[in-house]
Amino acid sequence: MLLEEIKALAHRYKNDNIGMRRHLHAHPELSYKEFETSAFVQAQLAKLHIPFSVIATTGVVGIIEGRNPGARVVALRADMDALPILEANDIDYKSTVEGVMHACGHDVHTTCLLGAARILSETKDKWEGTIKLIFQPGEEKNPGGASYMIRDGVLENPAPKSIIALHVHPSLNVGRLSFRKGTVMASADELYITIKSKGGHAAQPHLTTDTLLVTSHLIISLQQVISRNNNPFNPSVLSITSVQGGHTTNVIPSEVKIMGTLRCMNEEWRFRAHDLIKKQVAGICETMGADYDLHIDVGYPTVLNNPELTELAWQQADVYMGKTNVEETELRMGAEDFGYYAQQIPACFFRLGVMNKELGITSGVHTPTFNIDEEAIEIGAGVMAWLGATV
Repeated sequence: MLLEEIKALAHRYKNDNIGMRRHLHAHPELSYKEFETSAFVQAQLAKLHIPFSVIATTGVVGIIEGRNPGARVVALRADMDALPILEANDIDYKSTVEGVMHACGHDVHTTCLLGAARILSETKDKWEGTIKLIFQPGEEKNPGGASYMIRDGVLENPAPKSIIALHVHPSLNVGRLSFRKGTVMASADELYITIKSKGGHAAQPHLTTDTLLVTSHLIISLQQVISRNNNPFNPSVLSITSVQGGHTTNVIPSEVKIMGTLRCMNEEWRFRAHDLIKKQVAGICETMGADYDLHIDVGYPTVLNNPELTELAWQQADVYMGKTNVEETELRMGAEDFGYYAQQIPACFFRLGVMNKELGITSGVHTPTFNIDEEAIEIGAGVMAWLGATV
């Protein structure tokens, strides 16, 4: 029976997969620079005799054909890039690249997909259709590697009818999965504002425009974009995360730079918020006598899980894991460029539990102490193979 065979293979290759993950973890690469990671993925696919192509510079796309290849085409996706974080873990496979770390689990995602590829390749006479393996660069940096993969034809020849991906979940116990239908993650846009005047002596503010005072008014005012314009039942967050200006006590700086982020769960409201931000900045600067530059770097769209596909994937996850080990995941204001795929074809983005409190594995993603219980790798590889074969 296919279910038992996939589970057996996931267990048989557990140590191999853990070894791959540790190799990837020790050799992280930043977004759009995943050259060695891409070469590693290509070498693994070549060992399995899985044909592949390279697109978007470092992206890799593999094809596995089962029985009746034209019956269905399903894409399975993993991201490969790391983050500019100095790792603080004391582990044998700690990052060997100073200031770069797999702090978001993309080493795990890549490993799980390679593990699933091995399983699917060995069982291809037992399932129908074609599996498209997508190893994607640049998830952590705008405009998102998914956009480049789509631009270069990853959803064509053959065209998948659906796409599935997993993500590590550091607050979900190992041995568990979580799914959610509909919107599951937010859009993410970056805000860059520069407030400008001629500057001047701090003892003579009347002779210039106080850029820091304008900035303080603007930061408070921008919160009204959310609190007084957005439906409170529509989750949204605007956070100013950086203010840079001035270097001494007696000079009003000629410019102050502000950075922040806007996260939304609704695409229509998202772009209305952009217009409100532009009006707010223009109005305050005009009233207070400052010039400004404003750039809104439009980032990832919301991640929308297709209800029908997610229901089917959830049901098959229940079969693989046991119903008590699969739960509903929460809405998250974090963002993922997987949302680009979800705009094109039915998509399902689910969570893989990696937490183990007894082992002290509880750190969140994007932290220098993030790690996983590696028992999750056997589960991730097996579940991805099972969903690829059955959904």
